[in-house]
Amino acid sequence: MFVDVARIHIIAGNGGHGAVAFRREKYVPAGGPSGGDGGRGGDIVFEVDAGMRTLMDYRYKKQYKAENGENGGSSNKTGKDGEDLILKVPPGTVIKDEESGRVIADLASKDHRLIAAKGGRGGRGNSRFTTSTRRAPTFAENGAKGEERKIILELKLLADVGLIGFPNVGKSTLLSVATSAKPKIADYHFTTITPNLGVVELEEGKSFVLADIPGLIEGAHRGAGLGHDFLRHIERTRVLIHVLDASGIEGRDPVEDFRQVNSELERYNAELAKRPQIVAANKTDIPEAKDNIGRIVKQLKEKGYEVFEISAAANKGIVELMHRAYELLSAVDTEEQQENIEQSAEMRYYKFKEDEPYRISKDGKTFVIKGDWIESFMENINIEQDESLKYFQKTIRKRGIIDELKKMGIDDGDTVRIGSIEFEYYE
Repeated sequence: MFVDVARIHIIAGNGGHGAVAFRREKYVPAGGPSGGDGGRGGDIVFEVDAGMRTLMDYRYKKQYKAENGENGGSSNKTGKDGEDLILKVPPGTVIKDEESGRVIADLASKDHRLIAAKGGRGGRGNSRFTTSTRRAPTFAENGAKGEERKIILELKLLADVGLIGFPNVGKSTLLSVATSAKPKIADYHFTTITPNLGVVELEEGKSFVLADIPGLIEGAHRGAGLGHDFLRHIERTRVLIHVLDASGIEGRDPVEDFRQVNSELERYNAELAKRPQIVAANKTDIPEAKDNIGRIVKQLKEKGYEVFEISAAANKGIVELMHRAYELLSAVDTEEQQENIEQSAEMRYYKFKEDEPYRISKDGKTFVIKGDWIESFMENINIEQDESLKYFQKTIRKRGIIDELKKMGIDDGDTVRIGSIEFEYYE
């Protein structure tokens, strides 16, 4: 199984600030408050795109930020909400929180989506703070900050394109040249006993997973050698590149090798023989290949197969071969990709115990109040504005924070810290 990993920083949009405004209309000499609310910040949303196959797009850009909400206006005009930022990922992507390592969700199917970071709530305008005793409030709320987190994207899937063929025909060398993979390569049979995988990157937005699959021998359909393991991996690929040793220097006939491998595929599962398959006649840099290449091309083209003359060792013909593999892959129904994912088709969300609204501790002589609610609430307060500060004091008293501070022995003049703001306590 191939694991493609990317680490990114996501920042949801901040909410717009509420407005402080009053009606100023002709014939309305003492108009009331009319400040509108700020708009909501945009969310960061992950959506499955069945056409994507790798996380290559996230290897280079590391930070993603959604749009902020607009500030509220006069005449009770609400600010425009920020646009959500939609990030596309392939089916089978697992999203984790980097700091805690916790899994947020498994996005397994094409209709799955996840709001990974919520945009900040828009601040309320001053018209929302009118009461029977506060007829003309001169303060409004600031917009809340959007959620921000560093996340890990993990894509677990098997290959799109498989390299098949007899042992020692050059599949591992081809993989190492076409991708950044570094498979073990040596001149003996069964060098590869498990699939090696890498990503072929052709150009922006065009990439796929390529596998060097263990070499096949006659009798594989009965489980001989590595047969069943080999064939199970082949089942999950959608396009096959059949690699032949065109030189025949090991005394085997490349055309006969081609026949035997496909015979084993068909005996194991007739559907495998119907997979799109192109032929890579390898080792054409070896002089002995000249005696075979014409016959290989003629006989296999007569059977309807495309033949590419390549040399993995000399990096000849590889680009053309990979482009053709991508074209075939793109033509295959993307719905079939769901079968390649070793996950349940059901999306799974992982929820964890939410933080308490607040908690109070002591740092030396300073009383420290922490918690999602209290820190978010503090961000909405303009401590330079008397009415806003009075609203803050009234709210924390209602919430029981003052009573809890008293139980902990707070005295006049002691320091209280909420987030980055410190102030002195007085009854």
